[in-house]
Amino acid sequence: MRAVRFDEYGGIDVLHVVDVPRPAPGRGQVLVRVKAAGINPGEAAIRKGVFAKRWPATFPSGQGSDLAGVVEELGDGAAAVAGAAGAAGVAGLAVGDEVIGFVNTRSSQAELVVVPADQLVRKPARMPWEQAGALFVVGTTAYAAVRAVSLVEGDTVVVSGASGGVGTVAVQLARMAGARVIGVASEAHHAWLTRHGVVPVTYGAGLGDRLGAASAGRIDAFVDTYGGGYVELALELGVAPARIDTIIDFAAAAKHGVKTEANHEAATAAVLAEVAALVDAGRLEIPIAKTYRLEDVRDAFRELEQRHTLGKIVLVP
Repeated sequence: MRAVRFDEYGGIDVLHVVDVPRPAPGRGQVLVRVKAAGINPGEAAIRKGVFAKRWPATFPSGQGSDLAGVVEELGDGAAAVAGAAGAAGVAGLAVGDEVIGFVNTRSSQAELVVVPADQLVRKPARMPWEQAGALFVVGTTAYAAVRAVSLVEGDTVVVSGASGGVGTVAVQLARMAGARVIGVASEAHHAWLTRHGVVPVTYGAGLGDRLGAASAGRIDAFVDTYGGGYVELALELGVAPARIDTIIDFAAAAKHGVKTEANHEAATAAVLAEVAALVDAGRLEIPIAKTYRLEDVRDAFRELEQRHTLGKIVLVP
């Protein structure tokens, strides 16, 4: 099969799509033929070595957590493991079933991937493959980040990077929690935010003043999906550290004592199933900026790393 690999830390030029042996599912595992796999900024940071101390790579390394596809083969006991997961809703898992899932082995950007059976949920029939394959990282990260800032009806919350993959989900979940949501994004994406009930504010010089005006001087919580000084800005605007969550600026979090709850705090099949159900019900949109073939993974990450897209970029093997 074909799979994304890199053999050293570096820019997009270290990425390759190569032939590798067909994987075989072990006990409690499922082999899935991938129909779509999302890509994420965290993967680019890992590949560059930014998080080498926190999340080191072992070479040759694959990439990817998100996936959606079709069950190709069941390992021994996989159906029983899936059924026991309960909240995942995959009892009776069989070859040919359409599923959404995740792996912790940096391996989903490939034609075939082995997935633990308890990390799969059923794909709603109406959900497009691209949305399904892009769902896990952004869905669970936004879920955890919004939960971390403890929103209640009537709160005002700011979300930085509001038009990105995590940001677009976070603003919608915050609205579902009853909050008034202010989204920091480029002007090109203001219309999408407005359609989703979010007050858009352009980033850049003078942002603090614009946020003060948009919030009438009261900001209760802050979700930072972008980094680069937003933690400090939230503190300057009077937000309590316990109600600031950053998914990326770990240095600022350590310095100021704010939260860093993200994917790891919600990376379960139960949360994935809950988010998928929201999409299926039409309550949550997963905007897809663009799809790329697996062979064009460098182009996909080149666009991702410009950080100007609305929503997700997805690989389609």
